[in-house]
Amino acid sequence: MNLPHQIDGMMTALLEAGHRATLEQLPGLMAELAPQAGLDEVLIYLADLQQSTLRRLLSPGAGPGPGDPPAELRIDSTYGGRAFQEMRILHKPGESGVDRWWAPLMNGAERLGVLCVHARIPHEEAEGAIRRLASLLALIICSRRSYSDIYPRLVRSRSMNVAAEMLWHLMPPLTFADAEVTISGVMEPAYEIGGDAFDYAMAENRVHLSIFDAMGHDLAAGLAANLAMTACRNHRREGMDLAGNSEAIEALLLAEFGDSARFLTAILADFDLRTGLLTWVNRGHHPPVLIRGGRWVSTLECPPAHPLGFGLELPVTTCHEQLEPGDRLLLYTDGIIEAGGREGEEFGTGRFVDFIIRHSTARLPVPETLRRLIKDILAYHDGRLQDDATVLLFEWHGPRRAALTDSSSFTHEFSRTRSLP
Repeated sequence: MNLPHQIDGMMTALLEAGHRATLEQLPGLMAELAPQAGLDEVLIYLADLQQSTLRRLLSPGAGPGPGDPPAELRIDSTYGGRAFQEMRILHKPGESGVDRWWAPLMNGAERLGVLCVHARIPHEEAEGAIRRLASLLALIICSRRSYSDIYPRLVRSRSMNVAAEMLWHLMPPLTFADAEVTISGVMEPAYEIGGDAFDYAMAENRVHLSIFDAMGHDLAAGLAANLAMTACRNHRREGMDLAGNSEAIEALLLAEFGDSARFLTAILADFDLRTGLLTWVNRGHHPPVLIRGGRWVSTLECPPAHPLGFGLELPVTTCHEQLEPGDRLLLYTDGIIEAGGREGEEFGTGRFVDFIIRHSTARLPVPETLRRLIKDILAYHDGRLQDDATVLLFEWHGPRRAALTDSSSFTHEFSRTRSLP
């Protein structure tokens, strides 16, 4: 039996068995199937919620013993972490013909973790097999994590409050990308998030973006943000325009909470993929920032209506801006720019935008840029935020016919392999 056929057989067996396997059974399943394809060892590492550590998924009752592979890897200081950051396969030649490979586990553009694979098969065979294996395992993991308590236990480093539990359950994946757009978001403090939320969705030739910031940092703020985001989804799926949607959200907040309603600021936006036209309404929120050609070119001003929940019945203005291919749009909450460091100085809009621009110039993948941004902000605050801090970054690559060959798309970066010394 030739090697390609053995690899295909392993993939087929994994696909069939994966339908019945729980998340924690995957390591044992790989230990059983991998040797038949020349893979000595396959280890699954999943990123923690704040994307600082990779944690090894173990079989039930198993624990790392003396001489076993590490249970945790730091993302900022290991080969596995480097593969996660750069979103590409790393290859390290080994002794006795056994090479080590690090491959990112990605659901589309969402980073889940990495695979560590020890293989004694030819380089040209191993690279393709490991890439396909990582893709298949990522799909299986995503299909299992929604009803697994093992997954959240593994990726959490400490206790999470109820408001954060609700919000993370409703959040879309932190990153989405296709040939035309990249969308990525981050939220902190990850375990105590109160009233921040973001959302995005695709429908035919339109992209919806929204961000919410509820007053307060408690369970009531989380309830208000949850209700606003869910109502926004419901109304847009019913065909409401942006202004009408924001008014309907406010009416629901007032009906549900009455005089005790928590107010929210928000941006609701739609982007037309055919024309590049951005349409948005501002409900008392910080205006979006537009980055073009590697520099901050505009803060998108739009006459803001009152925050949601005040019930003032003031008119809601719908605004428009023509975007160009390569433009990046930043939506953010005040926790990003207003919290102070040791000397009491705010992080500030200028520092925030400059960070995005500098790391964009370095051609880092968008989710890695945001991961490093949050790491910097947390360091600026000595590791503790006094308010929720959320960023949603949207990048338009251009019309589909041009974007399909855009080598900067990080879906292409995943296909590149780097050999390590």
